[in-house]
Amino acid sequence: MPSGRHRAASTAELRRRRARWRSVVAGLTVLAVLGGLGYVFASRTGGTCSSRDPILVSVVSAVDIAPPVMEAAERFNARDAGVSGRCVRVQVVEQPPAPVLRTLIGDRAGVLPDRPDGWIADSSAWVRLARKQGAQDIAADETVVATSPLVFATRRAVAQRFAMGKTAMSWDMVFPATVHGRIQPTDGEPDIVRIPDPSVSGAGIATVAAARDIVGSGETADKDLTAFVRMAQAGSAPDYRSMLEAVDQPGIWTRPVVIVPEQSVWAHNRDIPADPLTALQPKEGTINLDYPYVVTAADPDQAAGSRLFGDWLRSAFVQEAVRHDGFRTADGREPPYSAGTDIPTEQPRPRPSITPEVIDEALEAWSRLAPPSRILVLADVSKENAEPIRAGGKTRMDVAVEAAKLGLQLFPNETHIGLWEFARDVADGENERELVSLGPITEPGSGQEIRRTALYRVADGIKARGDKTSSLYDSINEGFQSVSQGYDPLMSNSLLLLTAGRDDGKGISRQQLVERLHKEWNPDKPVQIIIVAFGKGADQQALNEIVSATNGQLYVAQEPGQIIDVFLSALARRLCHPTCRPSSS
Repeated sequence: MPSGRHRAASTAELRRRRARWRSVVAGLTVLAVLGGLGYVFASRTGGTCSSRDPILVSVVSAVDIAPPVMEAAERFNARDAGVSGRCVRVQVVEQPPAPVLRTLIGDRAGVLPDRPDGWIADSSAWVRLARKQGAQDIAADETVVATSPLVFATRRAVAQRFAMGKTAMSWDMVFPATVHGRIQPTDGEPDIVRIPDPSVSGAGIATVAAARDIVGSGETADKDLTAFVRMAQAGSAPDYRSMLEAVDQPGIWTRPVVIVPEQSVWAHNRDIPADPLTALQPKEGTINLDYPYVVTAADPDQAAGSRLFGDWLRSAFVQEAVRHDGFRTADGREPPYSAGTDIPTEQPRPRPSITPEVIDEALEAWSRLAPPSRILVLADVSKENAEPIRAGGKTRMDVAVEAAKLGLQLFPNETHIGLWEFARDVADGENERELVSLGPITEPGSGQEIRRTALYRVADGIKARGDKTSSLYDSINEGFQSVSQGYDPLMSNSLLLLTAGRDDGKGISRQQLVERLHKEWNPDKPVQIIIVAFGKGADQQALNEIVSATNGQLYVAQEPGQIIDVFLSALARRLCHPTCRPSSS
């Protein structure tokens, strides 16, 4: 996310903002009088401040905690708290954290109409991110309004099944079964664990932090985290309500679990009492979502009024109000009221290793791993690929095709992909032939069928040419040029080769290719070369030199199933870019 500075509002802008607020205040006053109410919003007798020229404070709140905060604002306004003799009037609107963050750091797209004077996010991670991204006029401290621990939520019947089987919820469950050496989860585990989208929710950010904390560090850990990200992206949802509703819907999943704040389960059970969900805490300890209030006003009077409201949010009245809306108190000790039997009332045990530093590092990892991929695949159809990968085994071509089809299952719908075949003079004097144009995998290429379908069909028809030698180096050069020319800064751009791994020596030399790659590779527009060599006949030393020039990687594979590790390991190198160590496997 780009950083930026937000210019303090001009005098004219402040006047326009105050005019808008006065119209809101006036409208509410008229409604109160017409309704015969004894309470008037903007003018209340008996106070010590003047309501003739109030200090208008705008507060944006995370959606789930907005109702009690709005109630708190009404009570606060009735108290006639003042700054320099002027009454402070607070209005609260609900907004998800992402557009607030973009507004505070000065982005131009997806921002709020006006900069707020106070902000309640659903995690302190958003506030830290705003400071790191250069937001101006963010107070140095924040006030925690309420807390809600992350829980694993599922249907009551499924929770009872887990209890009978003595299956405790674990953060390990956020990883696909392949990380644990299995193809599918066991019958005693959830068959799907969905998480909120980390780009829009604090619960999603916290879950990424738990995943990073579980795997630790190192190449294997990075690969496992990448597997988590891919699974999380496939099953993430933008809001808690839709996630919880999906748990109740019949479908292919029989033991679904979602990771959400405890408060969202409380709200679901209040609104749909006939089919309650059960909140289960992970055995390793959980993460408490804190709901911090931070002053964001540039104007001194509005900043002072915003601070007064922040103090009020920690009052006994407000702390009781948040409990009546399903939250725990700011210190996490007091549970929500009317929790029922499906929500544990004991104080949740935190996972102590989840520090702010871990959360911030995990958010950075997600930002590197989450962007979709733009991949041009080059399939080697030279005569070397017609040879068996081992004595009595399948040909290299057969294994490469199986690997390619398996790899297609791993690419999410946001992927852009294309396919070439290559060999010396394979197409009327050309060394490369385009089989599927590079573009969105869910959209048609040159024909009517979408690329994913076309890739499966074309892969089945690829055959090794017994009379053609390998134009490996020339084709790497051409493929790299093509991907570089169409570079997409919002995607991870890669050239993936499936090859026997030896050049025929009839075109560009290895040294010339490496020199060109070093000259043309742009760290600001990086294109990664990934080579999968099938069998042991590959020239690993030469290939390692080539991939290293682009921060890429070489893999030597014997079985189609190894493509899963190849794909995840290649994506995981985004975490160390641009300082990844050359390696081969």
